[in-house]
Amino acid sequence: MALGAQVAWRWGSALRDRLSAMPRRTLLLRGSVGLALAAAVLLAGEALVRARIPEESGRAVATRIYARPPLLVRGMVLGREDTEDHLRRLGYRPARGDGVGIGEFYLGSRGLVVGRRPFRHAADQRDPGFIVARLDHAGRITRMEDGEGRSLSRASLEPELIGRISGESREDRLPVTLEEVPEQLVQAVLTMEDRRFYEHAGLDFRRIGAAFLANFEAGRVVQGGSTLTQQLVKNLYLSPRRSVFRKLREAVMAVVLELRHTKEEILQAYLNEIYLGQDGAVGIHGVGRAADHFFGKEVGALSLEESALLVALIRGPSLYSPFRNPEAALERRDLVLRLMREGGAITEAEYAEASTAPLRLRKRAEPIRSARYFTDFVRRELGGVEGLRAVVTTLDPRLQRAAEAVVRGGLARLERSYPWLREGEAGEPLQAALVALDPRTGEILAMVGGRDYGASQFNRATDARRQPGSSFKPIVALSALARPREGGDVPRSPPFTLASVLQDVPLRVETPAGLWEPANYDREYSGAVTLREALERSLNVPFARLGLELGPERIVGTAREMGIESPLGPYPSLALGAAEVSPLEMARAFAVLAAEGYRAQPTGILGVVSAAEGGPAPSRPDGYQAFEPAETFLVTSALRGAVESGTGRGIRDHGFDGDVAAKSGTTNDYRDGWFVGYTPSLVVAVWVGFDHGRPLDLPGAGVALPIFAGFLREALGSDGRVGSWGSEGFEVPAGLERVEVDPATGLRGGWGCRGEPELFLRGTAPRVSCNGIRVDDRSFRVDERFLGALSLRDGEELLRALRRLLSAQGRGR
Repeated sequence: MALGAQVAWRWGSALRDRLSAMPRRTLLLRGSVGLALAAAVLLAGEALVRARIPEESGRAVATRIYARPPLLVRGMVLGREDTEDHLRRLGYRPARGDGVGIGEFYLGSRGLVVGRRPFRHAADQRDPGFIVARLDHAGRITRMEDGEGRSLSRASLEPELIGRISGESREDRLPVTLEEVPEQLVQAVLTMEDRRFYEHAGLDFRRIGAAFLANFEAGRVVQGGSTLTQQLVKNLYLSPRRSVFRKLREAVMAVVLELRHTKEEILQAYLNEIYLGQDGAVGIHGVGRAADHFFGKEVGALSLEESALLVALIRGPSLYSPFRNPEAALERRDLVLRLMREGGAITEAEYAEASTAPLRLRKRAEPIRSARYFTDFVRRELGGVEGLRAVVTTLDPRLQRAAEAVVRGGLARLERSYPWLREGEAGEPLQAALVALDPRTGEILAMVGGRDYGASQFNRATDARRQPGSSFKPIVALSALARPREGGDVPRSPPFTLASVLQDVPLRVETPAGLWEPANYDREYSGAVTLREALERSLNVPFARLGLELGPERIVGTAREMGIESPLGPYPSLALGAAEVSPLEMARAFAVLAAEGYRAQPTGILGVVSAAEGGPAPSRPDGYQAFEPAETFLVTSALRGAVESGTGRGIRDHGFDGDVAAKSGTTNDYRDGWFVGYTPSLVVAVWVGFDHGRPLDLPGAGVALPIFAGFLREALGSDGRVGSWGSEGFEVPAGLERVEVDPATGLRGGWGCRGEPELFLRGTAPRVSCNGIRVDDRSFRVDERFLGALSLRDGEELLRALRRLLSAQGRGR
């Protein structure tokens, strides 16, 4: 170590003595040459290492999140305003009378024609084409064809962009190949940015000299000498800060890039890299993304004037933005067109037509605000978005906007009507969550996770767990009405029917936690009630008794079969909704009722598109038939009754008249308000409350029902039949029978006692009538038309005779 230090010291001393002996001028000259050579070596080395066009997968590409493609189905009622609004939001233009072209539409009183653009961002890639739908006077689609006259039963429109997930660079691209770019756009770029592109080898010395003279005469920088290749190098590798050293690096790297790649590869990379503006906080890079942003088009569908406008943006994306400065954008666009005409790239006629065309920009859509909760949910479901170009989701934009509007308006009305719900001194705003899904597939159609995503990103629709109160009772009812299936044996008769009589009288139960005394909402009792009446009126005490007879383990098992995964304690209070669940779980459970016993896995994803190619949606567990359709319809029947005459009757007061089954929910301390319900094609769960459990002092029917009803009205129309999720109503499945029963006793109705129609699983109706007569296969059947023709006295005589006859038969057995 000491020897090495001595050698280094001697060499250093000798070098110092030699340099001190040189003349100063010679020293400076040799130093400059040495530094120049060293800089050249360093620049060449850097260029050899870095100057290579990166693979597309290595570039920053934001993952675009799309809503579900709107579906047109033969037989559905077309929402005219919604359809037109959707097409306009995507940049489709109304046809001007000379036919419908790609990217245009016509919507009249008797039909819809859409020139559908290609879907290059959906997993099911589609070619451009035409959809022709014929409408009747009510707006129902009676016939649908493609552009060649082939009959269609269904057709999808282009999906709407609802958000994007960008990396740290906050850049977004939609990479395109050079073959996809119109020739007129390429010519515009070369005209304005590099006319000798195919003649130079990375540096255009003629252009550099011209730029130097122009700048020298003007006394400032008025003209650039960079080639297109140099611009690409700057965008790919260098900072925008101007300096002599940066220009040297740029020049050397441009030459190396030209040696390594063809002109076509360089031009394609430039078209995909060039910065053309901002979309919020995300930078727009490349002509593919810019074509979609400004015109709602594929790059290949751009017209001459649209191509010229994109090229006009290159020199000043902010200065010439057509959204912010339309006059400056038009002036710059016309300059591009004029130079193209002078250079022979376009004809005089093409110039005249393009330069007089107005700006036809896509409509700047209002953002779907709370879809950000849904976007977070999708990202979590995917497990990340690395390597994904696009995700096509299940979200219905129309239903999402309706959900956001009714939640926002509903909370505002509650605060106006009930001042104690305002934030005030508590510093905590009233919150709400809403989930809507398709019960047949589990696809989530709308999701609002809170009042304001900007203020709180906590998704109450999926992650908040609160007591559901009485909205849990349908799960208990299904436990009682479904046939037991323990051990895989043949199903036995269910322990209860809708006509089973429950006692609505005060109840006291000793539990390990102390005395449990459930009470009804109004603190009043009705004595004997049927299970149907207890569910329709949401009576707590009869359901507490029902839960005790069933046992909490059976209720937990049913809840698990319906998709509830949150912890459920096997306590007596479970029958009254004392466990904690999320709104999504409640929607999932009610979806089993709506889908006639079929349990589907909730999802927010229809398909994904990777950076390389499209792919299917991430796999998820298949659904299965958890209950028989007849069993779940018994609960549906009672919940329909709750809407017509029970705790859900306020739905009608809020303007929804369609067929619906629903249930309210309120916790004992009024901390949580729920309303959950469904039509055959749509399930909706609504929760209202405060994050920290501040009491509402209002029932679920008072706080959540108005939001629920308002959403159904907006989503399905007042009659429940509008749009893709409208329906005619529930249909009674096979396996049920309707029998007259006496509501006071739960026995079969008969002569001399009152009877009301009730639904039963086939073979489970009571065999004994309220007058003591047993009904079996040998029962007398009397034609009602015959009885109707008898007088009252005749009927009484016949009744006495039949009773005597049946009594004699009984003694004979």
